[in-house]
Amino acid sequence: MLTTITIVAFSPTGGTRQAAVFLAKGLAQHIQEVDLTLPEAHPLNFTKEDLVLFAGPVYGGRIPACMTDKLKKIRGNQTPAIIAAVYGNRAYEDALLELNDVVSEQGFKPLAAAALLAEHSIIHKLAEHRPDAWDQACLADFSNRILEKWETGQREIISVIPGSRPYKAWKSSPNVPVVSDACRRCGLCAQKCPVQAISKNSPSDTDPEKCIQCMRCISICPAHARSLPEQVLAVLGEHLQSFAGLRKENELYL
Repeated sequence: MLTTITIVAFSPTGGTRQAAVFLAKGLAQHIQEVDLTLPEAHPLNFTKEDLVLFAGPVYGGRIPACMTDKLKKIRGNQTPAIIAAVYGNRAYEDALLELNDVVSEQGFKPLAAAALLAEHSIIHKLAEHRPDAWDQACLADFSNRILEKWETGQREIISVIPGSRPYKAWKSSPNVPVVSDACRRCGLCAQKCPVQAISKNSPSDTDPEKCIQCMRCISICPAHARSLPEQVLAVLGEHLQSFAGLRKENELYL
């Protein structure tokens, strides 16, 4: 087992981070974390001696643009990396390939990649309660395989990562969370919004041009005062109904 691994994750509702931590625990004794959901991203530099686990959620088959913008402030120097795209049981499409391309351009050398399952941030019955015990066992085994590869000195992915270039187009939905009378105007949602789409002076106002529907504001609201409009949830639930009864498995690439 290695001494230290650094997780660099964009995880608005916690599912992506949880999956990344399960994987990291099998690789190193100590875990350091860089939270890309924070509004400000500070430049970071890594060396050849470091190991970095990049993890991001899949939105419409892509990695969020705000995450890729923050990744471009992070530099590696032939730094070994593991990449993980985390999705809610529908599909990850071009997200894992996109994450691979972004970190490679920043000076990292991915040696392993994974498309991991976590509970859908909007329709919770999709991949509900995942990652679960089976996923943890799967990731523990994958960690061992990565360590075996590490010990042989290999630093590149041999497997072909699925996806297409150019990546699929993605447009944000104009539907933003609505606010009920339960709102206490504490401002936590505005403070924690990763794209600063919520007004600090009027937390009930969300800019649809900035909002990426990451569900962070809904998940952290202490008064449970924020939610997506019911008609939006109904349409999305119907659209994703065919995936509700499926159990997709993690896809692992060495």
